[in-house]
Amino acid sequence: MSRRIVVKVGTAVVSRPDGKLALGRLGALVEQLCELAEAGHQVLLVSSGAVGLGAARLGMSRPTALADRQAAAATGQGSLIALYDGLFRRQGRYCAQVLLTESDFHHRAHYLNLATALERLLQLGLVPVINENDVVSTVELALTGQVFGDNDRLGALVASSIGADLLVLLSDVDAVYTAPPGTPGAERIPIWSEGTAFRAGQASAGGTGGIQSKVAAARIAARAGVQAVIASGLGESGVLDVVQGRDVGTRFPAEPGMNRRRQWIAFATVPAGRLQVNTGAREALIERKASLLWPGVVAVEGEFGAGAVVEVCCEDRVFARGVVGQPSSALRSGLGGVERGTVLHRDDLAILEEA
Repeated sequence: MSRRIVVKVGTAVVSRPDGKLALGRLGALVEQLCELAEAGHQVLLVSSGAVGLGAARLGMSRPTALADRQAAAATGQGSLIALYDGLFRRQGRYCAQVLLTESDFHHRAHYLNLATALERLLQLGLVPVINENDVVSTVELALTGQVFGDNDRLGALVASSIGADLLVLLSDVDAVYTAPPGTPGAERIPIWSEGTAFRAGQASAGGTGGIQSKVAAARIAARAGVQAVIASGLGESGVLDVVQGRDVGTRFPAEPGMNRRRQWIAFATVPAGRLQVNTGAREALIERKASLLWPGVVAVEGEFGAGAVVEVCCEDRVFARGVVGQPSSALRSGLGGVERGTVLHRDDLAILEEA
């Protein structure tokens, strides 16, 4: 049984093609979430739709200027949460709005505080409704992506931060296919495995993700020990079908999870610099789970202080992230010396790529 479930809905699920809210679809979604809550599950909802809803209200087709997208987000967010509040209250439950920025994940203290706040909301029997605070957070709006560039990745980070058992990514397509649905020969991929080949189509109108974004988010969740499923959100029982184990969508089996600190290092931070290491150091870090010692470092890139998160590369291929104990100036001055201390302790390392 999945005790704790994060459900993410995209713009294509929340809205109709004309930009207005899909009221019947959202009502069915909330009914499903409340049914799960009544059955003893803890549920969290990550919802897109504020920018699209606000743009429709302001008469904008699809705003591209950053200020226009911020204005649309500010206009639409209140209506979106008001709708959810009304739908949940009709089912005898209350929801709680949680607006996040990338700094809530990038800074370790914020990340831990967020997890604590979400835990308390769940203890109180509330359903957190989570979205990026697009009015002040410009990463997603500018479509550049850093800690998270869309709500798919946000859903994966939330799921990992609070130790969820299941992440459900609802979309306007019913699964991941080997090629865009409708393409001759396209087949549904029921269970994802590393090496699975697929060809993505374009993102839906009004959204910033697309199936490629959902696959990337599902893989992050799976690496963090959270089972993920990409499925259709257009029907009336998509979430229940997934939770009840029906053969729908594409499942990403949970892998042996990293601990919370390594999850944060690997997925929720923006590296401040880079360490280039030799092949011997790469082998020691990946295969022997060792710490990174001075002789293994061949170059230091960027300027950063002690406690910063950095990428670890071998031959320019990133394979790990870690928290450094010394600033870049000290690390750079020690290159080629006889210092035999630790540059990155193994407890502060997250391996991103296996041998």
